[in-house]
Amino acid sequence: MATEYSEAFKEQALAKVFRRGDRTIESVAEELNMSVLTLKGWMKKTLPNDQTRAVRKEKRPEDWRVEERLLALQESHGLEGEPLHAWCREKGLFSHQLAQWKADFCGLAGATESREGVRELRALKAENQRLQRELSRKEKALAEAAALLVLQKKYQALWGGEVE
Repeated sequence: MATEYSEAFKEQALAKVFRRGDRTIESVAEELNMSVLTLKGWMKKTLPNDQTRAVRKEKRPEDWRVEERLLALQESHGLEGEPLHAWCREKGLFSHQLAQWKADFCGLAGATESREGVRELRALKAENQRLQRELSRKEKALAEAAALLVLQKKYQALWGGEVE
C-alpha cells in the first residue's frame, strides 16, 4: 500500500536529511517514520541536473580504459605543480596515478623484450614441473624400497633367517 505524502512534508523531510550532519539517512527516515528508499528517491530527484551528471561522470581511476588513460596523460603532459594538481582534481585523479599510468605505458614499449622473458619463464616453469614430477616419482620409489626392506627384516626376525 503506497503512502501519499504532501509536498510540504517532502520539503521538510528533504531539508532535515540535507542538514542531518553526522546522522545517517536511515536514522532520519526512521525518525520521520518512512521508507529509506522513498527518502533516497526524493533526494535524487531534488539534485540539480548538473550535480547528477557530475555524480555519474565520477569513476575510480581503476575503471579508466587504456585509451582514456592515454588521453589523460596527453592532456596533463607538461603540467607541473599547482596546475597539474588542479587538473587532477577536476578529473578525480592523483598525480601519482598519472605517474603509474605513464610507467605502465613505458613498460609496454619494451614488450618485445618482455616476450622473450615470458618465453623463458614458461620454459623454466615447464622444466620445474618436470623435475617436480621426477622427484615425486623417486620419492615414491624410495618409500617403497624402504617398506620392502622393513618387511624383509620383519620376515627374517619371525622365521629365524630361513629364506626360501
